[in-house]
Amino acid sequence: MDVRTSFARAADGTRLWWRSAGRGAPPVALTDGIGCAGYVWRHLFPQLAARRRVIHWNYRGHGESDLPMDEERVGLDEAVSDLFAVLDDAEEPSAVLMGHSVGVQVSLEAYRRAPERVRALVLVCGSPGRPLRTFHGGAALETIFPWLRSAVLAVPGAARWFLQHAAPTEVSLQIARWVEVNRHLVDREDLEAYLRELADTDPEVFVRMLSSVAVHDATAQLSSVHVPTLVIAGENDTFTPAALSRKMHEAIPGSELLVLPAGSHMAPLEHPRAVADALERFLRERVGADAA
Repeated sequence: MDVRTSFARAADGTRLWWRSAGRGAPPVALTDGIGCAGYVWRHLFPQLAARRRVIHWNYRGHGESDLPMDEERVGLDEAVSDLFAVLDDAEEPSAVLMGHSVGVQVSLEAYRRAPERVRALVLVCGSPGRPLRTFHGGAALETIFPWLRSAVLAVPGAARWFLQHAAPTEVSLQIARWVEVNRHLVDREDLEAYLRELADTDPEVFVRMLSSVAVHDATAQLSSVHVPTLVIAGENDTFTPAALSRKMHEAIPGSELLVLPAGSHMAPLEHPRAVADALERFLRERVGADAA
């Protein structure tokens, strides 16, 4: 697979890493969740690239992208503007936006700001807004997050050391295997990739971005989405429960819903072939996309 990598420039000069592979229009632009730099697309990226052009990028302060020029400019607005900067650098006026987790909010906000740049939406294991309010089916994380944010911003060095030493460990991996994912469907190396990406994320970037998405809510705009939309959920997702995806599907006119059996928040890793096949059929039938 011939993969091209490059850097786009955000409006404030921050360098944004992106990669692309494949041919065919319109392209599919992949957007991660917070603290992620592509782990969830490990199997999907090559499968999709075999059929059409795929673009994947890193948020500022994530993966290969630079830390933001201004440390406070890492919210949802910047993420949407950065996505458009990447599409401009890739010379793509529009794309199918496929977002995972918080990438769902980024995709919905991008559609609100510039619907002419969005050919379709693929919303994977996410919610339209306020994800801390529904994490593990309750609002406990929303309650304690302000204290966590204050602690990280007060002693960022200590927070960075803790994240780098606690995330990529056997203990963390086993907790994730038994609590958060379907251990029968996720390979160990895929889970290790996620923990490494999380450990490499700057904690200040993480909490500032999470602060922004925690108050964003696109629920009221869902009925105004008028592009083909595919909603994908993991049946046993604890981060963003499948009920949220079902509500999005019901609110977006003409949308389709795919619930992956026994799937967790990592459903694209657990069922890559099912997701790739569903997406290809959706693009062919609903978007009129041309495969390579």
